[in-house]
Amino acid sequence: MVIIVSYWLPRMVSKREPVAAPMMLIFGGLAAFLLPELPPLPDPVSSPAIWEHVSEMAVIVALFGAGMRIDEIGSWGRWRPATRLLAVAMPLTIIAVALLGVGVASLSFASAVLLGAILAPTDPVLASDVQVGPPHKGEERPVRFALTTEAGLNDGLAFPFVYLALFVAHEGITPVTWGLEWIGKDVIYKIVIGGVVGWAGGRALGFVLFNIPRNAALAETGSGVIALAGVFLCYGSSELIEGYGFIAVAVMGFTLRRIEKENDFHRRLHDFSEAIEHGLTALILVAFGSVLPVLLADLIWTHVAIALLLILVVRPVTGWISLLGTSLSARERLVVAIYGVRGIGSIYYLAYATSQGEIEEQAELWSIVAIVVLLSTILHGFTGGRAMEWLRPPGRQNEKAAGATEQF
Repeated sequence: MVIIVSYWLPRMVSKREPVAAPMMLIFGGLAAFLLPELPPLPDPVSSPAIWEHVSEMAVIVALFGAGMRIDEIGSWGRWRPATRLLAVAMPLTIIAVALLGVGVASLSFASAVLLGAILAPTDPVLASDVQVGPPHKGEERPVRFALTTEAGLNDGLAFPFVYLALFVAHEGITPVTWGLEWIGKDVIYKIVIGGVVGWAGGRALGFVLFNIPRNAALAETGSGVIALAGVFLCYGSSELIEGYGFIAVAVMGFTLRRIEKENDFHRRLHDFSEAIEHGLTALILVAFGSVLPVLLADLIWTHVAIALLLILVVRPVTGWISLLGTSLSARERLVVAIYGVRGIGSIYYLAYATSQGEIEEQAELWSIVAIVVLLSTILHGFTGGRAMEWLRPPGRQNEKAAGATEQF
């Protein structure tokens, strides 16, 4: 009932895409599980493994979909904003949030580094409203392209900093015993392996789908579940040889999209994976809302301050700095800098880290992450459509939102 109402009720007010749905799913879950005698769902503080695996699956599907959305590679200039966001904005955000964690919330160094790592990436799940459309949708404008490519890659690239926090928690701040292992394995090896496995997995799956047998290609069946099985096979293969599976599935989606790129199967596969992504996201957000009283039990004003500073100051400033010198206009830089949505990916990272058993101050971390996700869902969700329309040429702002989505 919560899911149906959350998607249906906003249509009574506006014909736009139901941007209010994620917020309503959260508050609907909160309201539903306040009913008497309804058994509570497992919360991530006491049962992180459940939340880790369910959110992991949602992120895997979303990352693959992000890679599938890119129709054209374009020139290096087209990728410059995304690379700047990954190479400049994300490290600066991690540092800034870690400093806020130590200075404002009085977290330990390990917990502060972890907080920076889990809150730095733009979420590929909840950020779909400001990303490019499905395959064959049409021209991909710079703002949506930058946010899509950033969201597709930064989840995997944030993982080394999660491991850095785990190293510090276990071994201490002095990097003598773990520095080379972290740089060599967690930074270099795992990133490279994830990219290679993703490329190889995309090529192999494309060969199976489109080439064997040539006169009865598997893609003609339109069965997306086969391709989705290939996505999980690619993710698992990368993890088995200790590569970053998140990078692998994003690269796999991008690689597969390059094979028989005009084939209608790409659009059908994207729609199939997107439906699964939306279903998992809805369930996670309802569950997230139901456990908010537990997650926010230790909430204090410093946690709210960190959340507001991240959303309103840190991400916009670091994003703006990283995009200086690119081809984006001032308006485009502003929108890209602001719309670093936080969501399911942050829940996964914290659940993963806390399930390792080395991180202190878990209740405080969950409070901060919960309030960040809640505020990001509300602020970014309600304003994303307007921001896309704001980018449209003068005289065209009043055209319907669907046109804005297609053009920008």
